[in-house]
Amino acid sequence: MTVDIRHNAATGRFEADVEGGVAHADYRMQGDVMRLVHTEVPQAAEGKGIAGQVVKAALDYARANRLRVQPMCTYVRSYMRRHPETHDLLPDGSAI
Repeated sequence: MTVDIRHNAATGRFEADVEGGVAHADYRMQGDVMRLVHTEVPQAAEGKGIAGQVVKAALDYARANRLRVQPMCTYVRSYMRRHPETHDLLPDGSAI
């Protein structure tokens, strides 16, 4: 299932309308570091790969805007561990 993801800069999150509500990955900016702090998918839409799509959109945005990413959320940490191509987004000296 592919979803349309939008960047809602006003609320600091990447989001998509899905069955049961809105899936989202929330972030807080600290200088040039995007701190991904929370990921949530409504229960009705769980298990369909939506969280991964939303997180990928956030990471793609960070890359396109030359931002670093600090994964504060356990889902984002897990995603980045599974995708070594994202490790260059980590701030210097950071590990996941």
